[in-house]
Amino acid sequence: MYKQFKSVATAAIAVALALGMVGCAQMAPAPAEKRVFFVEPADGATVGTKFKVKFGVAGMEVKPAGDETPNSGHHHVLVNLDSITAGETIPFTEKHIHFGKGQTEAELTLAPGRYKLTMQFADKNHGSYGKAMSQTITVTVQ
Repeated sequence: MYKQFKSVATAAIAVALALGMVGCAQMAPAPAEKRVFFVEPADGATVGTKFKVKFGVAGMEVKPAGDETPNSGHHHVLVNLDSITAGETIPFTEKHIHFGKGQTEAELTLAPGRYKLTMQFADKNHGSYGKAMSQTITVTVQ
């Protein structure tokens, strides 16, 4: 009877260990979510005519325009514009502010008023990564 109990106990331990390993495998971290976000200013903030913007990115690296590193790009701020379709090149206008040196913060100067600011991440050639790699906030400039 002791042998029978011993083999049942051994089997139970083996099953518990196997289930534990399955559970650990399911708890492995998911791949990093790719996204961009404004660190500063906050959505809805009131700012002066000259204010700081700080950019955040997760799941990709910030690199200057032209850099060939995979999974990388640089920031743009679109003033009163929506995100740009994936693959489209971001134009060079006063409403499309480029940070092609790989900047993660900068100062913007805007006239008083209410603005929609869309941060758009783009590849080495200013090709948009699309809506998934953008974030829009509103600010009031006083």
